[in-house]
Amino acid sequence: MIKKFRECVLFAFAIVLSTCVQSLNAQKLSELPDNSFNFIIATDLGRNGYYDQKPIAHQMGETADQLGIEFVIASGDVFHYDGVQSVNDPLWMTNFESIYSHPELQVEWYPLLGNHEYRGNTQAVIDYSQVSRRWCMPDRYYTQSYDLENGATLRIVYIDTPSLIDKYRNGKKKYPDAGHQDMEKQLAWIDSTLNASTETWKIVVGHHPVFAETSKDENERTDMQARVAPLLKKYKVDYYICGHIHNFQHIRKDGFDTDFVVNTSASRSRKVKPIEGTVFCNPETGFSVMSATNKTLDLYLLNKNAEVLHKITRTKK
Repeated sequence: MIKKFRECVLFAFAIVLSTCVQSLNAQKLSELPDNSFNFIIATDLGRNGYYDQKPIAHQMGETADQLGIEFVIASGDVFHYDGVQSVNDPLWMTNFESIYSHPELQVEWYPLLGNHEYRGNTQAVIDYSQVSRRWCMPDRYYTQSYDLENGATLRIVYIDTPSLIDKYRNGKKKYPDAGHQDMEKQLAWIDSTLNASTETWKIVVGHHPVFAETSKDENERTDMQARVAPLLKKYKVDYYICGHIHNFQHIRKDGFDTDFVVNTSASRSRKVKPIEGTVFCNPETGFSVMSATNKTLDLYLLNKNAEVLHKITRTKK
């Protein structure tokens, strides 16, 4: 009986371990479907080139060259620790321009505000769009629609999550801009934007997770679950993609038709363990690649060597 119990425990542990570590057979992303629409997602990048930021920036450029990407999504915390103070802040050069200098990364970048941007001058992050051709941030939250092959379309909705979370709204000294934002106005905009969407695929991107394993304040996620999750569910959003936690997580929750994905840090990562609904988790640094066609919407989670750790596929008939 004791031996059998030990075998069961070891078997259960092996399942968890295999869920949360890299496959030994991980391989580079070699090719994607013909005529696919491809882009890179990177988050929690900002370390002024330290840790894994420089090698990951290089791999992002090599991947972009190989696959032919349309743009890069930078889903928050591009600037640790205290954001930027102006459009002339030296961090723009030491943390962004000189790091992501690969020729194939000179495409449009669509950024979001993370909690670290909210420690600084958030308006300067938006205004840098007037300085850099590739920094394309029209507002704190915005949306883009794209035509794919065979009449298919893609809608991406970029949201400003720090201003939707009470921790930041009430932290006037540390996050001075957060409480000044009209939360109800943004939620109404998200609702109306998704309601009007007739695109084949719908993706919502924010900095903070709705569901995730983390030691960070639980109130961050309960606020997102109360305010954003009902809209994702109502409009059957395909993916909600975020960062903030500095590891990879893919979660599916009962009652939702959405794949919840935490994109890892592109500089420095943290440990992770599975929770209820975890499909995959991994503590490595890296970035992601999204590939869209009229029939599939694939997300590839890549480590710092651009090896595929996990693939998520959504299909349309």
